[in-house]
Parts: sequence; C-alpha cells; structure tokens
Amino acid sequence: MIEFHLDTRSGVAPYLQLIQQVRQALRLGLLREGDQLPTVKEVSGALAINPNTVLKAYRELEYEGLAAAKPGVGTFVTRTLSDGSIAAHQQLSQDLLLWYRKARAAGLDGESIDGIYQQTVRSALQEEAV
Repeated sequence: MIEFHLDTRSGVAPYLQLIQQVRQALRLGLLREGDQLPTVKEVSGALAINPNTVLKAYRELEYEGLAAAKPGVGTFVTRTLSDGSIAAHQQLSQDLLLWYRKARAAGLDGESIDGIYQQTVRSALQEEAV
C-alpha cells in the first residue's frame, strides 16, 4: 500500500501531490490494478489535512480512470501506468545512483541535490522547447 507524504515547501497543492504520488507509484509498478488506496480517513489523519483534500485527489484519479471508489469499501486502482520502460532503462537508473553518491560524497545534502536535479531538468526542458 502506498504511504503518502507532503512537501509543504514545494508550492504544489496537497491534493496534486497525492495525485502525483499515485501516478508515480503506478509508473514504477508499486501500485497495480486492484490495489486499494489508503482510506480518506487514514490519509487525512496521517498527513493532518482536510479529508476533502484527499477526496479531491481521489476524485481526480477516478476522472482520469486510474481509480474507482467502491462505497463502504474503499478506493481501488483500476489501471496501471507501468509499461516496463522503467526496467528497460536500468542503466540510466544506475548512472543516476552513481551521480547521487558523488553528490553526497561532495558534501551536498538532499535538498541541494534535489535543487540541482530540478534545475537541470528545467534547463533541459527549456532547451528542448527551443
């Protein structure tokens, strides 16, 4: 079962963070068709957020066809986003892990590493758009 977390410094709305985490878990194969998502009560209690925030995220996942609510039972994954491409790119994953270890060895903390990664991705996307 997925365990949600929120980054209050990200500037991304909590309901969008929940949606992004479900999508990522689906892409990585961590969630599969038929898996149950945590209940609204569990998520709102664990993250100290309004239950309506969780409901909004779950409704959006339903709208996208990724989940379905079964009244009185819970919300379940209805399809996956995993296409095997993650496994097919194992070398890229290993390269990224090597880069991460080099960054840590250079004394960078997790926040700095994430900042460098995010800035690099943004720059690359801007270059592609030109």
